[in-house]
Amino acid sequence: MKQFSITVLILVMGLTSLALIQDTASTNDNQWISLFNGKNLEGWKAGVNSETFSVEDGAIKVHGLRSHLFYVGDVENHSFKNFEFKASVMTKPGANSGIYIHTRFQEDGWPKYGYEVQVNNTQQDWRRTGSLYGIQDVIETYAVDDEWYTEYVKVEGKRIIIKINDIVVIDYTEPENPKREGDGVYRVLSEGTFALQGHDPESVVFYKDIMVRPLP
Repeated sequence: MKQFSITVLILVMGLTSLALIQDTASTNDNQWISLFNGKNLEGWKAGVNSETFSVEDGAIKVHGLRSHLFYVGDVENHSFKNFEFKASVMTKPGANSGIYIHTRFQEDGWPKYGYEVQVNNTQQDWRRTGSLYGIQDVIETYAVDDEWYTEYVKVEGKRIIIKINDIVVIDYTEPENPKREGDGVYRVLSEGTFALQGHDPESVVFYKDIMVRPLP
């Protein structure tokens, strides 16, 4: 009887340990992954006017001529399909910037691939922060200059959800055959990397806590 009890106890302990291991693996698979080390631009690459981007007080500072900073690091081999993305952002008055998704490195010009998620609280462009630029735009302002806010993007299948400070501002599903304006511009979901936009010399924007959580 005693031997039987010991055997049962060992079996229960083994099953409990297995459950804990499986639960931990599941949790680890679902963690947020940092794309920016807070020290330098390792894992990121800009084309022309690369001096537009620098690191200041643990954040990427965007200030200068038009340029785009692309993530080219090791996470998912910098190619994301389904994911959650978030970043802490702070704009200075009159600043314009953007976060590109499903894009690819481009030496010059406005990125042709992917969608732009707008960063703009007070600049003259009426499309405000959180807009899926030129596709589904936001008129209301959900963030303010000189304060950190969170910009969140989720892509799953053909659906894009954008949140500003946990408020859903865009819930967009891409149609089967989306019509896009402009020759050689591919505003469609496929897969790709992220990019931060340096819009113009008058704009100053900061990004930190840049994170991604890949989804199946």
